[in-house]
Amino acid sequence: MNMTEALEQSQPGLVGRVNDAIRKHDLNQRAEQTYLHWISRFVLFHGLKDPDNLATADRQLFLSYLKDRIQLSRARLNQASQALTFFYEDVLGKTPSEQIVAA
Repeated sequence: MNMTEALEQSQPGLVGRVNDAIRKHDLNQRAEQTYLHWISRFVLFHGLKDPDNLATADRQLFLSYLKDRIQLSRARLNQASQALTFFYEDVLGKTPSEQIVAA
């Protein structure tokens, strides 16, 4: 399963919504690829659950996993955190109830 298929399985039409938000913000192709990568990994990490049903704690759990188990660099953790913030605020239209701290 490729990354975009994972997003579509979690919520039909989600890839289109992500692409629309990326175009709205006029992000470059590399940013688009990076955001799609982290958003897809987040969805896969949570077993393809609908992202609308995942809470801030679920986002923090994913970031903690990346930091502690995968041992990503601070820069990559920041990328993942920014991608999730973009996803929830600009794609799903939700404001996180608390600030997500990646590091």
